[in-house]
Amino acid sequence: MLAMWVEQLLGYAGGALAAIRDHEHYPSLMVWARQEGVKYVGDDLGMAQSLAPELWNQTPLERQNFACEPLARPGANEPCWCDSGRKTKECCGAVTLPGAIPSYLMWMLSLRDWKGETLKAALDSGRAPAQALLEAGLIAAEGGQRGRAQQVLEALFDAADWDQLPEQTEPAFELLIDIYQERGFHRKKTALLDEILKRGPLFLRGVALERLCLMHLDSDDLASAREAFVSAQQTLPDSPTLAYIEAMLLLHEGHPDEARERARFWFRRLARQGDLDPDQLQFLAELADNPGATLAEQMLNSEEGLAEPLTNLQALLEALPTAPLLHFEINADGNLAYHSAAREDTLHAAWQAEFKVQIDEDAALGFTDEPWPHAGDWLGALCSHPEWLDSPRVVQMLSMALASRFGSLPWMAESFFAPLAARFERWLDQLEAVGGRFAWDDADNAVLLRTGLALVVGMERGARQRSRHLAERLLVLDDHDSLGLRELVLDQLLREGRDEEAVRLSDQSPAEGESPLLGVLMGRVLALYRLERFDEARDSLSAVQDTNSHVIALMCAERPRPVSLAVEIPEPGTRAEAWQYRALMRDQWLATRGALNWLDEQRRCVTGSRSR
Repeated sequence: MLAMWVEQLLGYAGGALAAIRDHEHYPSLMVWARQEGVKYVGDDLGMAQSLAPELWNQTPLERQNFACEPLARPGANEPCWCDSGRKTKECCGAVTLPGAIPSYLMWMLSLRDWKGETLKAALDSGRAPAQALLEAGLIAAEGGQRGRAQQVLEALFDAADWDQLPEQTEPAFELLIDIYQERGFHRKKTALLDEILKRGPLFLRGVALERLCLMHLDSDDLASAREAFVSAQQTLPDSPTLAYIEAMLLLHEGHPDEARERARFWFRRLARQGDLDPDQLQFLAELADNPGATLAEQMLNSEEGLAEPLTNLQALLEALPTAPLLHFEINADGNLAYHSAAREDTLHAAWQAEFKVQIDEDAALGFTDEPWPHAGDWLGALCSHPEWLDSPRVVQMLSMALASRFGSLPWMAESFFAPLAARFERWLDQLEAVGGRFAWDDADNAVLLRTGLALVVGMERGARQRSRHLAERLLVLDDHDSLGLRELVLDQLLREGRDEEAVRLSDQSPAEGESPLLGVLMGRVLALYRLERFDEARDSLSAVQDTNSHVIALMCAERPRPVSLAVEIPEPGTRAEAWQYRALMRDQWLATRGALNWLDEQRRCVTGSRSR
């Protein structure tokens, strides 16, 4: 009965709105109600007449600058407002509607229909009810009108009184953040988050902090992610989302055992409260049992249109047979050279016909186009032809594609990268058994080196020791460090507290013609500080200052102005390069007692000496 009423009401209200827009005068609406409106309510004239004035009273009128022009509600013995000529108690007052009429209905329908300048003027009037903006924005998004949804939801969050926002605003906020992300409006996204955190209602501040934490995780800024998580925990201590976020944060920080313990804590705590639905409770139970596997499964299932192909790929990689051996030669320079065999070339050609995208030879890990829009095709074909993975070129391209999409997610390491690494390590064992330098520019060597780099990146967060060990093996083979692995290995050594090894690694000079890497120089300073070799650490800071004049100040600042990283590898010496280092490694400086205070003292000394 209620569903039928809602359908009747929406149909009637839509027709009434069209009739009002023709003239924006009440008498013409009543003519429509008696002639056309009755068709929407089962030919019930009384209901058609009684609905019309109720809807008129809440309809925004363009000629009134989007204000309503409400009729005074008549008394029982006064003439009915439907102009029937009868008393109200004998006319519309005697009609009982099957259900309520939302007070914002005509505003919501108007926002759905208005376009261009009219829509803009209506939103700028500030008269639209929050609930109408909320529902109109969600409806626009569901219909694929992302631009309209953004425009309407921005008006919702421009409200002067944020405490009056409806409780259901949370999905609208998340939707607007997602739209900003999709459309590249990063400043708007940051501004909205800042406004919510400053003056938004409590329930929205918690959600904003959760989103902020996830954004910092996406950009590898673990220190800021931890800070946002702690704030979110203080704001919404019983939010089930915090269990999920803390597990992700701890896995990113390289603490899988602690992630499991904390997930168990959240499960026990929230289960005792008894207000979770069964699906939430089941997810928390699985998270407590195995955080990494649970998050990986959730990730696979959330991939729209790719859940089944990715699950099939996971099963394929688990069952792969041992990789065949490759063909290596010693070239005229005495170096090792890999030459792709005819069968490997044939397998790669079959794969390429499905994959279609080419490798960007000028980039360490890049394609000439994006492979994921048609990933369903090449994933399906690969699962039907697992023998393609006997070709190092296919392993290379698959590893790179997976790293581009899942490389920043530690819980995906076991699903995808570890099986591919086992395949690659067999070839690496073969290389090491022959012995010799393995240069990037020789023969097809770049194929294997690039594969190794993709696997190191893919496992860096979820299988740190294996990633570092693989990187170290590649560094021995390619001592010119064509892949830039020295910085990555140094970071991992610092995270494991292996400071003596970090210093020895940082002692190695860069290849001829190459400038020292900022991460290597800063890593050396941190390792020396930890070893209490303060004079050497102080001396090393001069090389840091010569390489990048921004990094020391950025590292010491509590809340510096963020830098948008438009490219994956920023230009050396820029503030963007310094910001990237801060995002990646400030958590290690914070975790080292007194390190940032010492660094700030050195900064002030340098600043003071220059001012003199």
